[in-house]
Order: sequence, then C-alpha cells, then structure tokens
Amino acid sequence: MDQEDQCYSLNGAAISRDRPLRGIAFMLAALAFFSCSDAASKLMTTALPAVEVAWLRFCVFTLLILGTAGFTGQMQALRSRRPVLQTLRALGVLGSSIFFIMGLAFLPMAEATAVSFISPMIVTALSIPVLGEVVGWRRWSAVVVGLIGVLIIVRPGAGAFDTAAIFPLLSAASWAVALVVTRKMSGSDSPLVSLTFAAVVGLLVTSIIVPFVWVTPGWRELGLALITGVASTIAQWLVVLAFQQARASVLAPFSYSQLVWSGLLGYVIFGNVPDRWTQVGAGVIIASGLYTAHRERTVRMSSALAK
Repeated sequence: MDQEDQCYSLNGAAISRDRPLRGIAFMLAALAFFSCSDAASKLMTTALPAVEVAWLRFCVFTLLILGTAGFTGQMQALRSRRPVLQTLRALGVLGSSIFFIMGLAFLPMAEATAVSFISPMIVTALSIPVLGEVVGWRRWSAVVVGLIGVLIIVRPGAGAFDTAAIFPLLSAASWAVALVVTRKMSGSDSPLVSLTFAAVVGLLVTSIIVPFVWVTPGWRELGLALITGVASTIAQWLVVLAFQQARASVLAPFSYSQLVWSGLLGYVIFGNVPDRWTQVGAGVIIASGLYTAHRERTVRMSSALAK
C-alpha cells in the first residue's frame, strides 16, 4: 500500500481508502449539514452581528470537540507537531467562517455559496509561492475561467451588483489559505488536532472581538446557535470519515452538491430563487473547479510515475 492509498483516522492511525461509494455518501451528507449550518447562521444574522454568530458557533464546536477528545481519552493526542502552521490554518478557517456569515447576512445562500467555490482556483495561485508548485497554462486557464464565473454572478457595474459579494470572495480566499497550509503540513498532525486548533483558536479570537459588538441573544438565537454548531461539527466529522473511505480526487466533484442544498434551503426557508446569471456563473465556476481537480490529479500521477 503506497501513501496515495492511505489516509488517517481522527487519532492519526493510517487506514486504507478503498470504499469510494461510502466516502461519497459521507461527503454528500457532510455538505447537507454544512448547508443546514449556513441556513441557521443566516437566520441568526437578522438579530446578531456576524462575529457573534461565529462566536456562538465556535462555542458549540469547541465544547463538542474537546468533549469528544476527553470522552475518548485522546486529550494527550491533541499536541501539535506544527503549532505555528496549525494556528495559521485555524485563522484561515476563522476568516472563512466570519466572512461567509457576513455574506449570508446580505446575499441569498445559493449566490454566496457559488461565489465561494472560487477557492480551489485561489489554491492553485497560492501553491506557487507557498508550496513551490509549477502551474501550467491549463490550470491558469481554469483560474481565469473561474474568475469569469464569479464576475457573471456578481456583475460589477450592473444595476444588480451587490458589494456584499466581496464577503464570500474573502471567505474563499481565507479557506484557500487554510487548504494550502494543510498541504504544507503534509499530514504531520491528526485530523482531530486540526479540528481542535480550528475550534479553540476561532473561539479565542472571536471572544476578544465579540464584547465590542455584543447583542444579547434571545432563545431563538441560542437555539439556532446550537443547530449551527452541532450541524457544523457533524459535517466536519463526516468529511473526515469521507476522506477515510475515498481519495480526494474521487470526492472533489461531489463538493459542488452543496450548491444544490444551498439553493433548496434558500428557497424553502427564505424564498430565494437563484436568477439566471447566478445559475450560469455557478456552472462556469463548477466546470472550472472540476477541471482544476482533474489537472491536479493528473499532475500528481505524473509526478508519482516519475519517481
């Protein structure tokens, strides 16, 4: 079994990835829970500032992660071999969360989600200076096409342009930083360590900011906070399970199913129907993302054969 056939469980033990259908099922379920978390967060933004929504989410996330680690006797396993990089990754996750919630406060769920799908293309751009990767014209073309898809959705200069579209773009950039740092660490820590750092750092940073924007939440907001925190934590756990069962190249195309969930929940809960431009732009971004995933898989396979 080579390294491409291995993944790691929450505690870092190597496991085989040979159940793609199960992995796909876990990934689809994870994205459904992420969308439920986003819907609850959007509902909360009608009464609370985005930072406070993120703080409440991180409160639940941290309690669940640390509670799980304590219950399973894995508290000692939470030490990181790369604490600086883990902290940087956690800040990327935090930025992604806050900016996306800010976007949800002003934009329909489907539109915010579609714009955020630009992150794989940003990863391609960041991989050159950070990881020293060589990016050919094909992947650069995919980046340009992805940006065109974003422009189709946000339509700068048009009457329908909403400046709030910058928030999901910033969210995508922050998430891309987190992904690049994750690659940089190259599996030096277990997924549980990464989840714990993301939860604790997110909670600490938002705890510093939230007193300046505090609005006392009602029972409705507290209930929604519980939903968004639990749904987000379950989604993170399901993603780990998905990658335990299947390769990233198998799972990547299914990440775009989140747009379906976001569109459905946006329609059922908020009455939002994605317009024609959002649908076209989302299609362009998805095509670009799928091609980027295909090219990265091709490059990895070529590198492996050359060794």
